[in-house]
Amino acid sequence: MRTHPVDRVRNLGILAHVDAGKTTVTERILYLTGATHRRGEVHDGTTVTDFDPQERDRGITIFAAAVSCDWAGHRVNLIDTPGHVDFSDEVERSLRVLDGAVAVFDAVAGVEPQSETVWRQADRHGVPRIAFVNKLDRAGADLDGAVESIRTRLGTVPLPVQLPVGREDGFTGVVDLVRMRAYVWADGADTYTDLPVPDDLGDEARRRRRHLEETVAELHPGALEEFCGEDALSADTLTGALRDLTLTGEAVVVLCGSAYRNRGVEPLLDAVVAYLPAPSDMPPVRGEVPADPEAPFTALAFKVNATATGRMTYVRVYAGTIGKGDTVLDTVGGRTERIARILRVQADRATEVDTARAGDIVAVVGPKGARAGATLCARDAPIVLEPPTTADPVVSVAVEARRSTDTGRLATALARLSEEDPSLVVRSDPETGQTVLSGLGELHLEVAVEKLRRDRGLEVAVGRPQVAYRETVAKGVTGLLHRHVKQDGGAGQFAHVVIDVEPLADAQDAEFAFASTVTGGRVPQEYVRAVEAGCRDALLEGPLGGHPVTGVRVTLTDGATHPKDSSEMAFRTAGRFALREALRASVMTLLEPVADVTVTVPAESVGSVLGDLAARRGRVSDQTTRGGTAVVAATVPLAELFGYASRLRGRTQGRGTFTTRPAGYAPAPGGRTG
Repeated sequence: MRTHPVDRVRNLGILAHVDAGKTTVTERILYLTGATHRRGEVHDGTTVTDFDPQERDRGITIFAAAVSCDWAGHRVNLIDTPGHVDFSDEVERSLRVLDGAVAVFDAVAGVEPQSETVWRQADRHGVPRIAFVNKLDRAGADLDGAVESIRTRLGTVPLPVQLPVGREDGFTGVVDLVRMRAYVWADGADTYTDLPVPDDLGDEARRRRRHLEETVAELHPGALEEFCGEDALSADTLTGALRDLTLTGEAVVVLCGSAYRNRGVEPLLDAVVAYLPAPSDMPPVRGEVPADPEAPFTALAFKVNATATGRMTYVRVYAGTIGKGDTVLDTVGGRTERIARILRVQADRATEVDTARAGDIVAVVGPKGARAGATLCARDAPIVLEPPTTADPVVSVAVEARRSTDTGRLATALARLSEEDPSLVVRSDPETGQTVLSGLGELHLEVAVEKLRRDRGLEVAVGRPQVAYRETVAKGVTGLLHRHVKQDGGAGQFAHVVIDVEPLADAQDAEFAFASTVTGGRVPQEYVRAVEAGCRDALLEGPLGGHPVTGVRVTLTDGATHPKDSSEMAFRTAGRFALREALRASVMTLLEPVADVTVTVPAESVGSVLGDLAARRGRVSDQTTRGGTAVVAATVPLAELFGYASRLRGRTQGRGTFTTRPAGYAPAPGGRTG
């Protein structure tokens, strides 16, 4: 397979709300680039990227899938990411290693809740994006409405560079406002016909082109200079300015089409090459190195597939070149690993290659201990790259093998699951002895348990899901004194601390703040740090039910030391016991996780749905009706959402859908002391 220079590589992800058409866009890209020879369909279960049986059964993307293809002399490494909120950690790990993204929006719905979530994730990683408004052939499709929702809900400047030819069922192509040409697809055609702009769209196309030029000139100094001198922008100047604005994130280029009907995908690929960055265009982020194939080898592992037949580690190569048989250093695990094989991945299939260079996304076989987030590098040039963040789990279930002889196999299978997906956490409950599996949502755990059954052949019993509660201080205490004195022969322990405890301004978002107002050196600085460490230890279990404590400010106001018996250990112990006493003396509140829920139902069912949400302690924040469909937005405790999918289907004859997004924590009813 041909090697491409770094500046002719594009590493991008497909991001969107569930059912906006991400996977269909990916399938059409693979078909048009010749990577596949038939068009896969989500509803037929024939897609390349949704290859897992659960994905095909459920009709959604669950696991991020990497594929590669060639377009216009460029190598395109593409990751199709999940759209469901329960699998947002897969999106997070993918965004960490991508240089650009295509955000897909439904032309009828515009920006939906999970669209907003993945957009914010991309913001955090500084990933440049272009937008593709999909499904323009649907009834009610409205490009301008979708563009306006991008402007208002995402807080960015959308720059539409296309105008649809035809509406809804009559949608046949697009007018390219940069080149002022029309691209029209005949029914069943794989490629478009390049035509002059139709006469009936001429005035509208010129008006939109003028608006595009004016907006770009306001944002781009080089374009402004030409616009002031010529009263217009050339196609080349406009293209260069759009690329610059995309790379800086000041604006987002918007294209449109219908991926299902294969209309608009080729111009989208052209836009990927024209506007999205190559690895060499991206400034190194913290801990990274420039994309130079001649530099020492540096790569980040972002995904692990631990199968029964072997272990594949997906890596993004940031610098240098790696070959089969090379030995690399895992700086996180502190061990060397041998690269036995290098694979160019095509979802569940792979082609073996001899080398991988800076800018490549490949899978390697050989490393036995590298986890997602590990840095692999040359042994003589150790470096640690910033790993992807992992979300804290919010839902837990107890799992056990139905046959006692399978207990050992279950433990091994659970370890493999958490190795593949770091957002799944396995622990043993010290009180009950149960094995507890925690994840990001009910569906996340359902998929994990089903994977145990299908892939490992295990019969698993599952307990009712439990949510992760927190505790916080509603009213604190001042001047709590704790003396830690211990004499048991030899060196003793002595620490005297006085602390104030109070709630933080926003107890649901902030976790812990510590300060010291001790003067005169009564508590040396190294002991102050030990007191803070002890306080953090005490936050792991609160007085209400042993849940982690959040939203607390602790101030060390006084203390005393002993010339011989004081130590960091003594002050850490004193800090731990002092805060435990203070929390028991404070007024405490139990917090429960809540989720923003968006329910879409037929208008005639909205009354029943509102009543059900109220019964689940939901707080409705918005309600709109459009074209016989009602959309209800509410905030609901996560514990009340278990089983909601089946209840909603029953109340709406199977026509209702809903999405959720974590919304932090809120006080639980009755969860208060004092």
